[in-house]
Amino acid sequence: MRRPHHLGSVRVGNLSRGSSRRHLTAVRRQLRVPADHDPRDLAVLALSLFGILDEDRILRLAMDHVAAAGPFHAEAGYLEVGGNLVPSWENGQKNASVVGQRVRQLAGQDGSVLIPGRPWGRALGLRGLEGLYGYLVVTSRSRPSEAECSLLATLVRHTAAALSAAFAHRRQREDALELQRLRGERTALQGKLIAVVAELGYQRAVHALMADVAASSGTEEAITRALHGLTGLPALVEDRFGRLRSWTGPSRPDPYPDPDPVRRDEMLHAVACQDGPVRIKDRLIALVRPHGEILGVLALVDVRDEADEHTVLALEHAAASLALELAHLRDLAEVELRLHRELVDDLLAGTDKASAYARSAAVGHDLHRSHYIVVVQWPNRAADESFAQTVGRAASAVGMRSLLTRRADHVVLVADDRPHARALYEALARETGTRCGTIGVSASCDSLDDIPQRYQEAQRAMEVRRHSREHYGTTFFDELGLYRILGPGSDFLELETFVHEWLGQLVDYDSRHHAAMVETLSRYFDCGGNYDETADSLAIHRSTLRYRLQRIRDISGKDLANVEDRLNLQVATRVWEIVLGGSS
Repeated sequence: MRRPHHLGSVRVGNLSRGSSRRHLTAVRRQLRVPADHDPRDLAVLALSLFGILDEDRILRLAMDHVAAAGPFHAEAGYLEVGGNLVPSWENGQKNASVVGQRVRQLAGQDGSVLIPGRPWGRALGLRGLEGLYGYLVVTSRSRPSEAECSLLATLVRHTAAALSAAFAHRRQREDALELQRLRGERTALQGKLIAVVAELGYQRAVHALMADVAASSGTEEAITRALHGLTGLPALVEDRFGRLRSWTGPSRPDPYPDPDPVRRDEMLHAVACQDGPVRIKDRLIALVRPHGEILGVLALVDVRDEADEHTVLALEHAAASLALELAHLRDLAEVELRLHRELVDDLLAGTDKASAYARSAAVGHDLHRSHYIVVVQWPNRAADESFAQTVGRAASAVGMRSLLTRRADHVVLVADDRPHARALYEALARETGTRCGTIGVSASCDSLDDIPQRYQEAQRAMEVRRHSREHYGTTFFDELGLYRILGPGSDFLELETFVHEWLGQLVDYDSRHHAAMVETLSRYFDCGGNYDETADSLAIHRSTLRYRLQRIRDISGKDLANVEDRLNLQVATRVWEIVLGGSS
């Protein structure tokens, strides 16, 4: 137990519940609950507050000593518990309903409180790094001076800081207890498995295997080494995605083949439907799946089909031992995920690869594959948790495997495959009941280091869509062409001016005569100036194309043989297509 600190004659520290009332009494006696305020008491009170690790006791002590700051009276105190404001048991009953209703209306902000007979009253939020810890409601029979209000603010800050320290201490204890529980669970499961082995009289070879595993703390390398020594066959461990984690024995492939995700899922499903190890080609495969969740595969390479019942027995129990280790590692990874920022936030900001791969495996996502960053924004929907869940459901419905997070005004997906051009947009339109939404998709990302840059690309693609004639839909960054290097937003009017300068006469001609001169010119450039390909794409005769190109020269006054004219016309047609939606 931590030794208590001392403040004067007042003993503070981590006290038991049985001594909490005696401790508060001692602190109150030391601080002299004042009739007239004495600022010196605030210094003593601050030290006392930081010696208490119970939030309710901190609040009550602060309420008892608001008079040290001025002509104040603590009307009520509240603590935030599970999203609700819970009143202190020291609160008075006379105005409890009015005060409680007002505090909840403030929704975390400071504000005035009206109490009969008290011309001045304030509800003061107790805030820290974790957010709102509670409220202190203070009234006065007279309007306090500026100095007294400053002292009261100091008391509030000290109280909030003490609550923050107490909250952090409680979280630390909870985390330590959780880790202790996980270790105890692992130890209990290992003990239970050893007891079962002994009770059923497993063969000495299995006992030797378990002893080897136990001696090396159950690591993957220890299990494959012991299994190979017992069976004489190459033993290996793969993660659930098919990537090699450990191999003991001869004939290891180098390099190890990359798995095919579809075939891998089919294999896992086929093995999961069977009871015990399953032979697939030259491998005897056992799933590692504690609590029904597949975490990996333990296999023996048996080219000559030599495996017998003893081999199967050894493989089964090695898989059970490995399941304990992987389950333990998985649980620890989940605890780590709760204590750190969300994985996808780290990816967008940039993080180390080893940590990212380990954490992605813990959440069942394979980051080794190429990914695309997808940014989703629906103007009529706030990017809150509800909308994030809606985007997640829509992505799952169209078969997208992804990680998800949200920003201030949009939701971000890290998807392991290129999204379909319209599938996600259509699914979200159905989910939200409106087609007023925009999606931007980055280019392919083959390295975790590139994810922050790809995130910017996805945002750029979304901005291009939002500033185009057709505001809603999906835009892919790698399909923007020229507009990758053009900034959206403030440059839009300038782009319109540029297009009008080079294509204005053709656009006007098309509008008056229901012609397609701009489209013809755009298709001509898209086909690299090839007459036959252009004519075929427009479904017209070659001579018709020649006539149109001559008319384009006459109407626009531009010379297609001139390099500068040709470049500007081509740029103008691309902007006309991409940014202006192919319209005037």
